[in-house]
Amino acid sequence: QVQLVESGGGLVQAGGSLRLSCAASGRAFSTYTMGWFRQGPGTERDFVAAISWTGGSTYYADSVKGRFTISRDNAKNTVYLQMNSLKPEDTAVYYCAARIIRVGNYYLASAYQYWGQGTQVTVSS
Repeated sequence: QVQLVESGGGLVQAGGSLRLSCAASGRAFSTYTMGWFRQGPGTERDFVAAISWTGGSTYYADSVKGRFTISRDNAKNTVYLQMNSLKPEDTAVYYCAARIIRVGNYYLASAYQYWGQGTQVTVSS
């Protein structure tokens, strides 16, 4: 079992920044891929970013590339999402997810077995 708790969401003006954190507990954090997804009102849960268990490989959705940075600190069992140059269209509930079993593609929500409760990010224009 893995428990994930997100924090760091909030209200920010367009052009601003936020840093999301996701604290993990349970199975060895340093052995699995972590991802961030987001879900706006009436939309599906979309891929944002993912990071390999070593942190050596990172992946981003085209919509956030160059603005968002995913990182992890295995000593703290925590993954981060630094979000810069935020836009109103970034408004969503952001979820972190753990991919313990490597099935499917990293950019699909179905490839992740554990999820946090989500944190709201609202970007005003």
